[in-house]
Amino acid sequence: MSQQKPIISTSFSFETLEETLDIKPKGAQVHIGIPKEITLQENRIALTPDAVSVLVSNGHHVTIEHNAGEAAHFADKDYSEAGAKVVYNREDVYKAPILVKSAPVVEDDLPLLQFNQMIISPIHLSILKAELLQKMMEKRITAISFENLKDDSGTYPIVRSMSEIAGSAVMLIAAQYLSSSNHGKGVLLGGISGIAPTKVIILGAGIVGEYAARAALALGASVKVFDNSIYRLKRLQNNIGHRLWTSVIEPRMLAKQLKTCEVAVGALGSDTGRTPIVVTDEMVSSMRKGSVIIDVSIDRGGCFETSEITTHENPVFLKYGVIHYCVPNIPSGFARTASQAISNVLMPLLLKAGDEGGFEKLIWHNIHARSGIYLFKGALTNFHLSERFSLKYTDLNLLIASQR
Repeated sequence: MSQQKPIISTSFSFETLEETLDIKPKGAQVHIGIPKEITLQENRIALTPDAVSVLVSNGHHVTIEHNAGEAAHFADKDYSEAGAKVVYNREDVYKAPILVKSAPVVEDDLPLLQFNQMIISPIHLSILKAELLQKMMEKRITAISFENLKDDSGTYPIVRSMSEIAGSAVMLIAAQYLSSSNHGKGVLLGGISGIAPTKVIILGAGIVGEYAARAALALGASVKVFDNSIYRLKRLQNNIGHRLWTSVIEPRMLAKQLKTCEVAVGALGSDTGRTPIVVTDEMVSSMRKGSVIIDVSIDRGGCFETSEITTHENPVFLKYGVIHYCVPNIPSGFARTASQAISNVLMPLLLKAGDEGGFEKLIWHNIHARSGIYLFKGALTNFHLSERFSLKYTDLNLLIASQR
């Protein structure tokens, strides 16, 4: 007699279940506002007409204030043809959920900012005030800074582009002020047959220093670079492709070289606070009359003791017979090139945010995009800013995780 197998009743299903954990949403329309900058001699604009055209053709909306691109030689007509809506009322631009600015947020902007708005702009630490941050926090603003924004390779693309422009521009500026018509020494920046080359001293072997060195060498000048980082000095030599005269910053050696140079460039950086002063008043007083100092570090205090902030309208002053050029934001003097460089970074970022379903979704999927955020829905997420202004710090990763 065959024994019948018992039938086991089960409610389990062993079919493969669909993954539901982290499915990317469908794309979302983004609405971007671009105001005209009226402070800090800002001539740049963060999105060019070509970039606007790409955004609009991908289904996004762009509202731009009348004459916002004028200083960079982009006309309203260029933007309207690209599909942007040109408005004459400043308040209308600030109604956009995403605001893209080429100058930092200032006091005048605060009344116009919307609750829960997103702002992409520079910070400019030297002029940032605690009260400004607090008012942005009260409006639950999410803010991304140009300076801290990273790309997929972990580098800072906007900072790098602006540094390349500043470094290349430095030698053009120096050449201008060495000429007799500008009360300079009347020497040609570079070298010609039979005459000793012009001597250029560069303080700092970062990107600005590297591009200044490239431009000076291309013109035929003799270049000497000082930096306290041997790694940066080696990297500069490797990038340029041949041996340069380099040294750590040793005061007696620096003073000796400054006495005989035609151009001195200050391109030292500082991760925290003020740039260190490495050239004293006494060193400048012993430099040749008619020589030129260009202090690119001036937006962080400057590395020459004699430096004082100047403007694009009045860029130079004389001290001890030495011409000082101390204009912060040098790339703004080359506004069209600088605008294109910024636009090349921001346009793909905005497109990606749209594809991901908004910036909140983007920063969930893209860790590098988090680096630029210093405010998230009113919470301060930048540790250095919280320390500097004694404001409460909140970890961005925890905030993002808690939103899920």
